Amino acid sequence: MSRTPEAAHVSDFSSAQNLNQAESKTLQTPASRDLWIVRGLFLVGVAALALGLRPFGLGAWSSLALGACVGAAMVLTVRRAKLSALLGGALGAVLGVTAAALCAFVISRAAAAESAKPFFEYGALLAFAYLGGMLGASKGKQLNPRMVEALFAEQAASPVHESLKLLDTSVLIDGRIADICEAQFLDGTLIVPQFVLRELQLVADSSDGLRRQRGRRGLDVLERMQKMPGITVRVLHEDSAPGGDVDHKLVELARRTGAKIVTNDFNLNKVATLQGLSVLNVNQLANALKPAVLPGEPMRVLILREGKEANQGVAYLDDGTMVVVDAARRFINKSIGIIVTSVHQTTAGKMIFGRMDERAEHAMAPPMRQAAAAGAGRGDAASRVADSAAFERHPGPLFPETDVD
Repeated sequence: MSRTPEAAHVSDFSSAQNLNQAESKTLQTPASRDLWIVRGLFLVGVAALALGLRPFGLGAWSSLALGACVGAAMVLTVRRAKLSALLGGALGAVLGVTAAALCAFVISRAAAAESAKPFFEYGALLAFAYLGGMLGASKGKQLNPRMVEALFAEQAASPVHESLKLLDTSVLIDGRIADICEAQFLDGTLIVPQFVLRELQLVADSSDGLRRQRGRRGLDVLERMQKMPGITVRVLHEDSAPGGDVDHKLVELARRTGAKIVTNDFNLNKVATLQGLSVLNVNQLANALKPAVLPGEPMRVLILREGKEANQGVAYLDDGTMVVVDAARRFINKSIGIIVTSVHQTTAGKMIFGRMDERAEHAMAPPMRQAAAAGAGRGDAASRVADSAAFERHPGPLFPETDVD
């Protein structure tokens, strides 16, 4: 069976993602070996420490076995527990021990029996340490695991911070993001979530011809960006909120990962900005790159259609900026010179208002009158030639005589 272009694109992205996962596993193998080496050294160190201290008056083999059991228990606890829970538990235990030390200081100054003071001191130490550790471990879930992992990650040692950018469906369909990446105005890693790729595939499989064409263009743009040498594009298979729409998922994923959202959607831009997220809007970038036009500046435009108001004409610049010219309705499909009167910035872009350049109009008037006169003269000459031709074809009298009886 032959595959459709959309399925071929999706399979290419899936194969690329599988290749990235295989490479990541290959890269993680030496790190896993290093971790097991560190764990083994830790077990040997704890066992050697127990052998040297001989706790509880135990023998050599008993002390060695006790140290190995304690080290193994610590390794298993650290390996199975979450990093955020471990960090929270450690912080809670430190605070508990600090509180226990204050209690021990108060107990030592209290008027109590000397034989009872050690019991209260050690009891407070154990109680506060246990309470602080359990509370810290339970509240440690509120910590961001990625921030904690970044402390121990290899990338944390590098001074360059990796910047993540989430691509929206609208910016892929628009296509200008590929030109921006090719011009090297975007750095970091570009992330395409799985739900965005799924929505793009649904658009490409639509029964509507226009929507199907837009979806295919988005897939082609994504494939083009993956082939760029200086751009890193990754497909993220994680789905943070299965029940929400694409915009909600993008906002939640950006909040959790700290990434920037790259979009053309005005509403998504507003929602993400209100929630304190960073948004890169290609439309805003295009408006910012438009040349500045000042009032009083002359320019030449081609009037394409009439405006909403009476006698107005509408023209467009090369970048799509609308130009509204007063008293230019009669110059539709003609190029005229104008003077800019005002420039207004709207949500859709800039709008330029102007009036006709009187000097250019007066300069154009004499040639137009001469052309009109020449056209009238040519019309009179043509009529005279036609009359003479008709006279030659009919050489009879102009006023024939009537018959007289």
